[in-house]
Formats: sequence, structure tokens, C-alpha cells
Amino acid sequence: MRILVSISLALIAALAACAASAPQAPGSVPQLRTEVLATLPHDASAFTEGLELDNGLLYESTGLVGRSDVRAGPPGGALTMQSPVLQAPLFGEGITVVGSTLWQLTWQNGIAIRRDARTLAGLGQATYQGEGWGLCHQQDRLVMSNGSDQLTFRDPVSFAPLGTVTVHAGSQTFDQLNELECVGGTVYANVWRTDTILRIDAATGQVTARIDASGLLTDAQRQQADVLNGIAAIPGTDEFLLTGKLWPTMFRVKFEQRG
Repeated sequence: MRILVSISLALIAALAACAASAPQAPGSVPQLRTEVLATLPHDASAFTEGLELDNGLLYESTGLVGRSDVRAGPPGGALTMQSPVLQAPLFGEGITVVGSTLWQLTWQNGIAIRRDARTLAGLGQATYQGEGWGLCHQQDRLVMSNGSDQLTFRDPVSFAPLGTVTVHAGSQTFDQLNELECVGGTVYANVWRTDTILRIDAATGQVTARIDASGLLTDAQRQQADVLNGIAAIPGTDEFLLTGKLWPTMFRVKFEQRG
């Protein structure tokens, strides 16, 4: 009897170990929600494409042909420092700040604009293949989305591609990845036309959480607003700023387990 019990316990332990090491199935991805901590004003005419906090300044890029620019200022205040509007046919997209440099994507133009992060003045350009959607940076590389299920890593100086990773959970892949935010080895990605943000392990492309950001706007506000598209980590905290295209409000939030 003791032998049978020992074998049974060993078998249970082995099965538990296998289960712990098995890849996550799509349905097992943790589900998080947004807890609103504060609301801040946001320019309701801004067609937001990128959002990032750096050295106490909030940087925001906007899209649309003939209206695309980059602006910066204190969070919750007027973003009074502004770049010149991009000339047609350029359509501005995501941004990221790397030291003294700000990179700005364009949608279907294949051009990345390098700017001085202190003045937003243009310093040069780089080219790339395909579309440009979201952009963020890790310690030694940029991370870029193009609307597909791929994240592309790029050199922060030359903008040359360094590799790609497919965003997935088990056998399921996730496309429409839009505005990005990097926090250490994690990438947060807005999913276009949804109220979902994915938390992604940049090294593997594995989705480690799905965040429900629905319900931030009132029904009346939604009538005038477009999609969620703006996420900026607040340095030194586990909090984020969220907003969207033509949203009248920006939200300071935490991501919590669903109750």
C-alpha cells in the first residue's frame, strides 16, 4: 500500500510539473481591467497616434494628412511645444523618445523622422518597408508595429531592422497591433478598433495578459470620439496614462485583476 501511495504521489507531482511548464492556451491568458485613478484634460481635436512620458514631459503625436504633428508639455497641462505640421502626403503615426532623439513614424509613407526631443526640430529621416503604426523603445532597440501580428526590432540610431517576433498566445496570433509602450522587457499594445490592450513578452511574443479598457468614456463622449490609441507608462510607478483619438479626456490608471 505504501508503495502504491508513493507511486501515486510521484505521478501527481510529475503531472503538476508538466502542467506548470506547458505553454499557455489562449483561454488561459490572464484578464485584467483598468482602475481609473484620475482624469486629465485632453485635446479633443487630437487624432492621437503616439503617447510617451520622458523626463517629466508628455509627448503626443497626431495623425491625418495635413494635420500631423508632435507636441510636448507637462502631463495634464497644455502641450505647447509643437513641431511643424507634416506636409502632405505624410500621415504621422507612433513616436518614442530615446535620449535626446525622438523618432516619429509615418503611416504608409515609409519614412521615419528623427527629431530633437528638446525642440522637436527635424534632424533627418530613415526609410522602412511597409506601414508604420506604433513605436516604443527598450534599452538597446526600438520596437515597432505595422498593423500585423509582428513586432519589428530596430536599431535606435540607424533605424535598421534587427529582427521580428510574432505576437501569440498558444497557437493564436494577434494582429492590428497599434500604439505601443515599452516597460522593461514588456510591450503594451493597443489593438486597433477595440478597447483591448495586450501585455506582451517582447523576447518571445507571448501575450501575458489581455487588458479590458472599455467603459472609460461616457456614451455621450463616445459619440464624438474615435478609438482607444494612446498609452504611456508613468516612470517609477505601475500606473499608465490612457487616451484615444479625439478623446476629450486622458485617464491615469492601474491594471488590476478582474474581480
